[in-house]
Amino acid sequence: MTTEISHISVQYTKTIGRGEQFGPGFNYPVYVARGQEGIMYVLCRGTEFRPEGVRVTVCTTDEEYISTFARGITYQGPHEHNMDDGSLVWPTSIALDKDENLFISDEWLNRISSFSKDGDFLGKWEERTGTGDGELDRPSGMAFNSDGDLLIVDSGNHRVQKFTRDGKYISQFGSYGNGDGQFDMPWGITIDNLGYIYIADWRNDRIQKFDSNGNFVMKFGSSGSGEGEFNRPTGVAVDKDGVIYVADWLNNRLQIFDENGTFIDLKTGEAGLSKWGKDKLDA
Repeated sequence: MTTEISHISVQYTKTIGRGEQFGPGFNYPVYVARGQEGIMYVLCRGTEFRPEGVRVTVCTTDEEYISTFARGITYQGPHEHNMDDGSLVWPTSIALDKDENLFISDEWLNRISSFSKDGDFLGKWEERTGTGDGELDRPSGMAFNSDGDLLIVDSGNHRVQKFTRDGKYISQFGSYGNGDGQFDMPWGITIDNLGYIYIADWRNDRIQKFDSNGNFVMKFGSSGSGEGEFNRPTGVAVDKDGVIYVADWLNNRLQIFDENGTFIDLKTGEAGLSKWGKDKLDA
């Protein structure tokens, strides 16, 4: 089925992946970042006490498996664990810098870890749990702006913070509430070609738009299951033409809006068997 949106067409093309603890496949995938030349970095949250399931799976949009890197922590007993550099617990999102290095947020550790596109561990910001400037409480979505600064949705603190690439605090905007420019457990973020910032305001069931300095511009959406309504939106993306795509999580659908936040269409999903799935069944 194809949906015409004045100048673009939205249609299902393929399914990628299969459930796997190791190798080609995903284990509770929570985020995907698109690199150059069709490369996808799929962040897998895995399951607790199975460190190999917490990872980044690298593949192409043509379903070519490339590699995996990162891992969960190794449990050695009650309240005992081994956490090497590059270990993750509850990873939430990936942001790619201009060199396609990966920055990964971890809402359990309240820190950011970075890797090269080949999976080499580059470094980590020290744990900075708290409510002060530059401190984090369940960091979720992230995005780099055109200046190379990293914007982090500080979900538990109901705000967005801006940092340099190496973790130095710059500024913040937002506070707890349901008024314009306020948040209640915000989650996803994207920045469009003009520098406008879009936030999936999770518990307020809406999308908010800000300018590059964090000034409120507009909002759209409300609680519900009708067209243009949301039930815990988690992700937002904007294409080069300003069309807005929202992952409407608990309504199990994708909703599409124009640049003014006017509802256009929704997709409830289609799925066929992936190439990886067929390979597994044929093995």
